[in-house]
Order: sequence, then C-alpha cells, then structure tokens
Amino acid sequence: MPGELFHPETDDVTLAQVLAALDDPMRLRIVKVLVHDPDATERTCTSFQLPVGKSTLTHHFRILREAGLIRQVDRGNSRKAQLRREDIDRRFPGLLSLILAEGTTPESGPAN
Repeated sequence: MPGELFHPETDDVTLAQVLAALDDPMRLRIVKVLVHDPDATERTCTSFQLPVGKSTLTHHFRILREAGLIRQVDRGNSRKAQLRREDIDRRFPGLLSLILAEGTTPESGPAN
C-alpha cells in the first residue's frame, strides 16, 4: 500500500540497530516515556513535548520505528506511536527493564 510505513519484522531487529537508536538522548527519552507509561497504547508524536522542530521530531520517530522499537500508525491528521513492548521483550529479554532502571523518570507531557 502506498505511503505505508516500514516496520521491521521482530526477527529482523538487531541489537546494534536498537542500541544505535537509543544512543540519542531525545530518542532515549521517547522510549523511556513509553516504557514508563505501559497503559498508554498510543501517543501522538507531539505529546512528548520535545524541544525540537517538526522535521527533527519526524526524524527521531523514523529512526525508532526502523530500529523496531516503536510502531507508528496514522490516525487522521496525526501519527501515533506505540512501544513494541512484546516484540522487544521476546527479541531482547530484559532490555526494557534496563531502560527503566537507567536514570530517572523522563519528563513527559500528557498522553494523547
């Protein structure tokens, strides 16, 4: 389908891709917000209230999506992100727990 976003299959996600995606402080912050908010099934990209422009925000979410950490879906005029929690836990057991244990709770805006 034209315009459909690329999401790698779980078995194709590599630890190197995941770690490279998490190496950026903004992307780590996005994932931490999602890990700390297990009840939020989807959040709009703007709800993370990151201090970057729209094109940079889009870039960060693309990197996370292509690394296999998040799934993005278009909902009308917005794009929503969700953590691929089950896929990550199956592929890299304990990784999300390490992310939770690392540092402090991220700053986050209201869930949308």
